[in-house]
Order: sequence, then structure tokens, then C-alpha cells
Amino acid sequence: MVCLIAATATAAECTKSVRWSDDAPYAFRGPDGELKGLHVDTVRAALRRLGCQPQFVERPWARALVELEEGHLDILPGALRRPEREVYAMFSRPVNRSPNVLFMRKAVADKYKITKLADLLGTPFRMGAQMGVAYGPSFEALQKDPRFAALLTPFTARRGAWQMMDMDRLDGLIADETTGLLEIQSLGLSQAIVKTPIVTTSEPGMFALSKKALTPQFAADFDRALDAMVKDGELRQIRERYVPCPVSADQIGCK
Repeated sequence: MVCLIAATATAAECTKSVRWSDDAPYAFRGPDGELKGLHVDTVRAALRRLGCQPQFVERPWARALVELEEGHLDILPGALRRPEREVYAMFSRPVNRSPNVLFMRKAVADKYKITKLADLLGTPFRMGAQMGVAYGPSFEALQKDPRFAALLTPFTARRGAWQMMDMDRLDGLIADETTGLLEIQSLGLSQAIVKTPIVTTSEPGMFALSKKALTPQFAADFDRALDAMVKDGELRQIRERYVPCPVSADQIGCK
């Protein structure tokens, strides 16, 4: 394993706050209560190579963005690069690629036979939208249309939104494909909710690093640690623990 000596501080002296929320396979507690997951293991390994350790703090996504901007949170895993976020955050190299897709209640999937999100304009479709989450260019463009904005119901926790779909209070929502499939399976909703072919983005997820809390040098060192993990296979090994598919090291996703 390649070791990067990028900081003189020991792990005890170098602690970085990292956001987490129950979001398998990226972050979750195992049966023994230990925090694990693709993002958790990746940031642990990258920080270890820098002589640092993570302090995981549980935060809703929207609050985590605010704390990142204010400098109260160091690292936010699973972020998409956006111009408005680049004002207050530095972004790592890509670490994961899993498309955002539209999920629907099975009971209405045949009613709304669409090929793109814009096809929902003029319908009574009830779309859940997680606050602060970027779903991709097509969604962001449609948000500016009052007709589409009227279809949206904001929520903070996705698991609650799946249950709203089961109770016929929402017709659909957009989620990371892997996370969505795992969550509806764990909630026993695989027969009630289906994945559609509508992909809103396949952009890679990255680590967002607070400009107020961290230096550009630390961001560069963090990126070099991730590069080393790709080259020596550690990132591929971490991903294969949690995502049941053959992994492409170049694409940081399924082959």
C-alpha cells in the first residue's frame, strides 16, 4: 500500500469532521453498531494516509451544506460539483458513479408512461424532492418552470419519502440507483415501488471540502491519497464490499 506523508500531525492531532447519514451502502451502522459503508471506509482510508482520522457527525443533507459553507463541517461525502457550491467548497477527484434515477409507485407507473422528466408537465404527478440535493441538469432546468415546481413536495429524509409513496401521498422521487433499490428492499416496498428508465444524471460523486475549514494544500493532499487508493486497488476493494457488481477502477462504478 502506498503511504503518503502529507502531514506531520498524528491522527490524534489531525481530526476532520465528516458528515454521515443513514444511507446504505454509503453510510450505515452494522449489526455491531459500527459505522461503515462506501463513503465511510473511503474517507477513513484517505485520511489515514494523511495521518488524520475522521470525526463522523450525523446531519441532514441541507444542514450539512450550510455547515460546510460556514466552516463548521470539514468534509461532505457524495456531493455533486455545482457552481454555487464551488463558492464555498473544494471538490475531490470522483470516487463513485451511480446514476440518479426516477422511482415511481407501481400503481401509477403505467399511467405515467414518460421518457423524460419534462413529460410530467401538465400532469398531477406528485414528486418528492430532498432539500438541498442536486438531481442533475434536466431537473434543475425544470425547477425554473412554475408548472414543474408545483409538482414538488420537499422532504428531508428519504426513508420517510418512500413511506409517503407507500401511503399514496407521493407518486415518485429521484434517488441514487443503488441506494434506492437497497432502501425500498429494506422497507419491504420492492413490490410497491419500481425503478423507471428515467436517468437524471450519471455524474460522479465527490468529496466536498470546506474552503473555510481546510486549506487548498490539504485538498490537494486528500486528492493524492484518493489517487493512490485507485492505483493500488484499495478503492476498488472498498467499493466491492458494498456494491454487488464488477467494478471499473477507471469509472469508479459498475462495469
